[in-house]
Amino acid sequence: MQIGEVVERVGYSFRTIRYYEEMGLVTPSARTPGGFRLYTERDVYRLLVLKRMKPLDFSLDEMRELLGILDALDGRTPSTTPRGELFDQLDTFRAAADARVEKLRDKLMMAEEFAQRLRDEAAGRTDGGSPAPQPLVRHEQDAAAAG
Repeated sequence: MQIGEVVERVGYSFRTIRYYEEMGLVTPSARTPGGFRLYTERDVYRLLVLKRMKPLDFSLDEMRELLGILDALDGRTPSTTPRGELFDQLDTFRAAADARVEKLRDKLMMAEEFAQRLRDEAAGRTDGGSPAPQPLVRHEQDAAAAG
């Protein structure tokens, strides 16, 4: 498929896909005689892996490393690393992803609570009431922990 179809399927911009190509994370599988990039389902899968890693703040090097592990495990690239070790490396990425997801959950909970307090404050002002001021964070300890 051409890059336009990939953009629609993955939800990345042309620019982002080209950037990942420049960084060596995704390479079009072929080109048309006119030089247009052609991508396979495997290329789309790689872009979707990257898309899922991005919100968890994995670095480009970490993305590259995980893609290398996945490529070695599915036989796409030869590897001298034993499969058991590759699975151990994959498990390390899984554990890191789990930890990062938990941090995101904590941040989301705090953001939702803050937004609710702002809604409560706005509601108190529109109905003529004057609610007692509430701190915009739960507790000083919670704010420090969220850092």
